[in-house]
Amino acid sequence: MKTILLICYAQVVEFVRRILFLSNSSMRLLFIPGMNRMRKFNGIARSYLQFLRAKHRVPAYREFLKSKNFKGPSFKGLLPQLHEIPETNKENYVKIYDIDARAIGGRLPENEVIIDESSGSSGTATNWARGSFERKRNAKMIQFGIRNLFGKEPLFIINAFALGAWATGINVAMSCVKFAKIKSPGPDTVKIENTLKQFGKKHKYIVMGYPPFLKTLVDQSGIDWLEYDISFIFGGESMSEGMRDYLMAKGIRKVYSSLGASDLELNMSGENDFTISLRKLIRDNKKLQQCLLKFGGALPMIFQYHPADFLIESSSKGELIITICRPGYVSPKIRYNLHDRGHVIDLKELYAIIDKLNIDRSKLVKPQTDLPILFHYGRSDMTVSFFGANISPVDINEVIFLMPQLAAEVSSYCISAPEDESGNKNLIIHLELQKGLTKETAAHAKIEKEFFSYLATVNQDFREALRMTGKEQENRTIVSFYSCMQGPFANKDNRIKTKYIN
Repeated sequence: MKTILLICYAQVVEFVRRILFLSNSSMRLLFIPGMNRMRKFNGIARSYLQFLRAKHRVPAYREFLKSKNFKGPSFKGLLPQLHEIPETNKENYVKIYDIDARAIGGRLPENEVIIDESSGSSGTATNWARGSFERKRNAKMIQFGIRNLFGKEPLFIINAFALGAWATGINVAMSCVKFAKIKSPGPDTVKIENTLKQFGKKHKYIVMGYPPFLKTLVDQSGIDWLEYDISFIFGGESMSEGMRDYLMAKGIRKVYSSLGASDLELNMSGENDFTISLRKLIRDNKKLQQCLLKFGGALPMIFQYHPADFLIESSSKGELIITICRPGYVSPKIRYNLHDRGHVIDLKELYAIIDKLNIDRSKLVKPQTDLPILFHYGRSDMTVSFFGANISPVDINEVIFLMPQLAAEVSSYCISAPEDESGNKNLIIHLELQKGLTKETAAHAKIEKEFFSYLATVNQDFREALRMTGKEQENRTIVSFYSCMQGPFANKDNRIKTKYIN
């Protein structure tokens, strides 16, 4: 009986949402404040319906549940205990069952399906299928989000994401073409520069791309960014507040991030002026950091997300487990673990902490909605270990932008932690210089001490590692400079996300 009631309720919710999706004005009703309890219940009901759908109609998922000897979650009142459902991930599900077996009915539709692939930045690239309904629904959400951030003025979008088989590029182009002019040159500095010069300064531009490329675009093109109305939307990886400040000082009007994943969906959550102001407040307030953050190192990205679309949990290891609540997906995603670290907090809980610390709320931009807040720390496997300290690419990015001259000279970076013949571990930071610079011409050819001093301020565990190793660390912590496309950067492909662990 409880199952029947939840199924009926979820179907009613979907019917109402389809009506609200008829216009941007009616879609705003999905975000009105004071409705979070209902949104969360809607997300649970819809997630349960997707679980049942996958269990009965997806051969791979049915076999997966059978292998775990799992039939279904228990109930507490009307609430199914979804945390009891076994986690899926790339290793225990995607790599074991083929792409057809993971689809509704055991076979991909014959048409209107886009096949794309992840970048393979953490291993072998994987294929993903996206059907017509899910693409249209997500395109509508992207349009609503961009209009909410940038207003109703005509937009000229330049898609600088990787084109071809990769997930973001082609989906961004299809999602934006209905409400804006769009050109998709991919990550090509010359083509983007020529586009801006030919179409002129009368347009309101949005350039979308990966953070390292956007910085390269600003540093290496001949555009006077202050003369144009240009904003950036980035994705694929995080960006430090130092880098955001750097880009805006160059003349970029606004810089926002959208969180997505090839495994799941584009645009699962997004930054806005409120979340950016919160991140800056956390950066400047150590007590707030201690109360809110659950992992050391650089600041997490901070987003808001809709809990009726994405049910987000945290595992015992602090990794995000995500269920897509929306119906109509070719390959349902039930409690999928991306192995990204993160956690969620309600706006009321956030304000309670801020008030307890006697922080003036006016330091935050007033949020447009009270949707829950997602703290995203990046991939749990994108770190190197050095004397017990886990050091991530985000930490290195943070340090680079704490050193202005270095920020102006470096175009990319990666980390390695090799062992010498005696088994002693070293920490090496590899820095790629911009075109035209060499180790001899760089202003910071010898910066180890200063660099690692900044890293100690960013990463508390590294600070303890330095204390343990003492003077010995001076020979084990190394900064190496390379000319453009040399050394570990020789085979760099700017079409896809950067590989930061060497």
